[in-house]
Amino acid sequence: MEKLTLKDIKDLRDYERSREEFRDKIITLKKIRRISIGPLVTLLFENRETMLFQIQEMARAEKIMSDDGIQEELDAYNPLIPGAGELSATLFIELTSKDELIEWLPKLVGIERSLELLIGTSQISAPSIPEQLHEQMLTRDDVTASVHYIHFEIPKPAQAEFLNGPVILRCNLETYRHELELSKEVLAELSADMA
Repeated sequence: MEKLTLKDIKDLRDYERSREEFRDKIITLKKIRRISIGPLVTLLFENRETMLFQIQEMARAEKIMSDDGIQEELDAYNPLIPGAGELSATLFIELTSKDELIEWLPKLVGIERSLELLIGTSQISAPSIPEQLHEQMLTRDDVTASVHYIHFEIPKPAQAEFLNGPVILRCNLETYRHELELSKEVLAELSADMA
């Protein structure tokens, strides 16, 4: 999937004119691409469109107008756009209270490396791989962050089977074992990311 460049980012006035329509499109897109695994973890499978929206919104919120400022956002978010044969996701740990954070963040250390996709009837494994730059900033031994950025490198034989499924998303963390089968709608949406 093609990475974003400065020419893809609208200036603030131009973006404001089309923001409502673009936001509605992204909300609809994210509904298909947002997958909950168990009660606490959600994956949002990212693509070029979701990252374009993220950068446009960051520029809008922070009033970033310089090319250098936009380039910093591009450098931060372009690694989350999946390359050929891979999927990319933002992993959210959905905790809403201080007590939940204190209880669960230590229990979920390592979750960013504990997910896998099991693809096809032979269940070819594609384990989660943390995005390097973010992992260096987020990884600690005693407590995890509530947001992680991960990739799944889909082996060649599994790419052909992906669309027809089944595809199971599994979390193998000892303190948080959950799995679910991805729907046909989700598989159709995500298969385009790997092209």
